[in-house]
Amino acid sequence: MKNIITMLILGISIIIGVSIVSMSLVIIKTKEAGHITVTGSATVSFTSDLIVWRGAFSKKAMTSKEAYEKLKIDTNTVRDYLLNRGVKEEELVFSSILMDENYEQAYTQDRSFIRRTFTGYTLTQNITIQSSEVDKIEMISRDITELIDMGVELFSMSPEYYYTQLDAMKIDLIAKAAENARIRAEKIIEQSGGAISTLRTASLGVFQITAENSSAESYSYSGAFDVASKNKTAFITTRLEYNVK
Repeated sequence: MKNIITMLILGISIIIGVSIVSMSLVIIKTKEAGHITVTGSATVSFTSDLIVWRGAFSKKAMTSKEAYEKLKIDTNTVRDYLLNRGVKEEELVFSSILMDENYEQAYTQDRSFIRRTFTGYTLTQNITIQSSEVDKIEMISRDITELIDMGVELFSMSPEYYYTQLDAMKIDLIAKAAENARIRAEKIIEQSGGAISTLRTASLGVFQITAENSSAESYSYSGAFDVASKNKTAFITTRLEYNVK
């Protein structure tokens, strides 16, 4: 009798244990099948509608007054050159003049310091052009070295290209990426005979702006923002999680 009771207890325990495990499997399976996570993406190519060009020129002299007078002549030369080529006055910005004192160091053959001799002043004028006439300013930036032939010691930087409608374009991209993710989720779930239900969570990936036709190596985990290219491509991803019914 004791053996029978023991066997019954053991059997009931096994049944209960199997039931618990089976219930756990059902719960886990139901939970895993209850939602789907997908990633959508969207890209758009566009042309910059704003250009920024920066340059600088300088003059040297033994006195700051002499250096300033020389620099003022160069400033007028640069201004006339740009205005004559169609740059608008309001597009030109001449920043504050920077002044540096120049010295030469003298040393012995064993590199021991002897003296420091003052050799004059260097005054530098920075200039910036910001314009919506991208092609025109781009051409001027290429020909700007003509000023060197006029005696202006000019340093010209590469133009930077921007897009003034970036916020609106980004919103449109987000909508398209979300739509792309939803379509992917529907296609996947349709294969199993189900359908997506309500949206559980949504998150954005990194917004990337790269040169048009650039490789994937141009992308960055922190987000790329190319300013060196006039023609660009914007790219964004979204990650959506849907309930499944």
